[in-house]
Formats: sequence, C-alpha cells, structure tokens
Amino acid sequence: MKTALITGITGQDGAYLAQLLLSKGYAVHGLLRRSASADVIGARLSFLGILQDVQMHDANLTDITSLIRVIEAVRPDEVYNLGAQSFVKTSWQQPILTGTVSGLGAVNVLEAIRIIAPKTRFYQASTSEMYGLIQEPRQSEKTPFYPRSPYAAAKLYAHWMTVNYRESFGLHASSGILFNHESPLRGIEFVTRKITDGVARIKLGLADKLLLGNLDAKRDWGHARDYVEAMWLMLQQETPDDYVVATGRTTSVRDFCELAFSHVGLKAADHIAMDERYLRPAEVEVLLGNADKAKAKLGWEATTTLEQLVVEMVEADLKRLSR
Repeated sequence: MKTALITGITGQDGAYLAQLLLSKGYAVHGLLRRSASADVIGARLSFLGILQDVQMHDANLTDITSLIRVIEAVRPDEVYNLGAQSFVKTSWQQPILTGTVSGLGAVNVLEAIRIIAPKTRFYQASTSEMYGLIQEPRQSEKTPFYPRSPYAAAKLYAHWMTVNYRESFGLHASSGILFNHESPLRGIEFVTRKITDGVARIKLGLADKLLLGNLDAKRDWGHARDYVEAMWLMLQQETPDDYVVATGRTTSVRDFCELAFSHVGLKAADHIAMDERYLRPAEVEVLLGNADKAKAKLGWEATTTLEQLVVEMVEADLKRLSR
C-alpha cells in the first residue's frame, strides 16, 4: 500500500485529492494547522464523506521542525504540497504572510524531504497566476512568467525552488501549473463560488443583488476533481517535470454569471453590479492554458465542461441554502 501526505488537505484540492488517493488504495495523511475554527475545518472532507478515512497530523508549513517530525513518522511515498495562503486579494493585505507560507513554506517541505526521505516524490501546486501580465496568448510551460500579485510572486519562488531541488539534489519533484479550477467545495471568497452562492440566494429570495469586481476578466476554468488526477499522474512518471493543467477555453466573469443565472431562469443583468472594492491593485486580464504536454505525456485532459461545472456548483449552493 502506498502512503501519501497532503498539505492543505482541508482545502478544495486537498479534499478531492484525498478522495482520489483513497479510491486508489492509498493510506492518506494530512497536515492540520492549529485553528480556532477546528470544528469546521474538516467540512470539505465531510462533504465528500471521507473525514474518518484520513489521518491528520498537527503541523505548519512555517515550522520545519513539525514537518520533519511528520515526514519521519509517516515516511510517505508521495507528498503533495497544496497548502498556501491561496487568495490573491488577501495577498495584497498580507504580503509577508503569503510569502512565508506559500513561498518559504514549500521550501520547508522540500528541505524536510531532502533531509528525511529523499526518495519521496514531491508535488508542488504552482498556479497560472504566475503568468500574470501574459507574454503569449496561450500559456504553456515555456511561456515567460510575469506575476502581478504577492501571491503569484510567492508561488513563483516556490515553483523555481522546486526546479532547483530537482536539479540540485535529484529529488523527484514536479510542479503542476494549474489554471483556475472550481467546484462546490470552492471557498466563498473566490469569484466563482461567490457567483453561484449569490445566484442561489437570489433565486431563493434571500438577496436581490450580487456585487462583483472586474466582470471582464477572463479565466480558463476547470473542475478541481479533474485537476487532482493530473497531480497524481505527475508523480507516477519515471521522470519529474512541470506541466500546465488547463481546459484550453477562456470565459469572462460576466459570461460565468450568465451561465449561472440562466440555470435558475434569471437574467444576470437584472442582478449583478460592479463594486470597485473588489478590484485588484494590478489586474490579470486574461489567462488561457495550453495543456498539450499534459495530454501527450500524462494522457490527461479535462473531462468536465464549464457548463457542467456551473450547474453542479449552483445546485450545491441551492441545496446548502435550502437547508
């Protein structure tokens, strides 16, 4: 039986990845950061019905001693570093925390693996936000990076350090440059979930308006459930490498709203309004991924359409709010 350790296991991607690995017969361990909201921290794992199937360990990405202890105890075959301060807007308010957790935190994990278990395979959650002010219409592994937020800059540091540990110490370390991926487990602060939750509230008569930031920003949106499979596939390869994971289709926030509202028989234009409070200091206008390499080498491609994703998210929020 293989053993996996997931940082960020209580997040959207961590929960779906845990579910996938359990279905493949893995023993799944997760890092649990001490929090005052311990009673709700396992909500996503509970939503998927797997909370009792994973073993949690007290640790923090900013404390390498805790990481060394956990890796020594678990001796994982695979480590997936999904833990981060992952909200772009917050990274402007908390740039040092974001750099410490999302950037240096990844190096702490890499260093703990190098010291304790150098044969362990490592996955780093990189992000399309690293492309920022895009240098090519379709972004591939060869597209130059131009980060436009403290979050993206921190992730870029972690990304290049993963490359350095691979090339300097021979670690089996791969990065997935994941474009936006959503699901019913997405945090309420992210625009897609804010939209589907808002649509459900308006449909149920609990609200009338939905205030959003840049309605013309375009993103390449896929389903997190599809994307965690790409993470797993990367660590099954003989040679570690970096891969873009994307659908190859870009859609504006406005069009995402249209899809969500039309699903419940409403017109988006009647309910959405722009609020400058939700604008970023430096906007990333458009992202569009080229996942040809992942398709060719991993045999991976997205299977869930944007339309299916939106319906699943709206239905989940209607169900949640109807309770």
